[in-house]
Amino acid sequence: MRTRRMQPEVPAPDVPWSEIVPGLWMGGHEFAGRSGQREFAVVSDEFDLVLTLLRLPGYGPDAGVEHHVWPIPDGPLDGTQLAGVMRLAQTADDALEDGRRVLVRCYHGYNRSGLVVAQALIRAGHSAEEAIRIIRARRGPWALHNELFVEYLRAGLDTARLLEELAE
Repeated sequence: MRTRRMQPEVPAPDVPWSEIVPGLWMGGHEFAGRSGQREFAVVSDEFDLVLTLLRLPGYGPDAGVEHHVWPIPDGPLDGTQLAGVMRLAQTADDALEDGRRVLVRCYHGYNRSGLVVAQALIRAGHSAEEAIRIIRARRGPWALHNELFVEYLRAGLDTARLLEELAE
């Protein structure tokens, strides 16, 4: 399987974060600014809830913003990691239902954040294929380029979790 680290040709996104559906944003820690140079995507108080899948110091959010951190690799996930993804997706879905602005972020805002955002969309009633299509249309063609994560979504995270736990 190929991941971000093995694909240096994967470009940084043009914007720090993208709105996938009203109130639900997907982003990363770095993006290509207008000059084409990489810039830091620092969160302050733009969002009510920030879900972070790769924590880097100094990237926010501000004190007082609800912040959940669940570091996972951009690669195969074990049952515990998948359970955490499912919890974060539920947290995002619940916050959206309450009218809160949610950011889910990882390094570039393509794969790990895409997995959580897609699961939140599935919880909200979208099929896996619809969720993947919406994310790619809004975040860009590199969103969810990790085929293993796409397979997890298509199988269902509950199923993927059970299979991973059986293999452990």
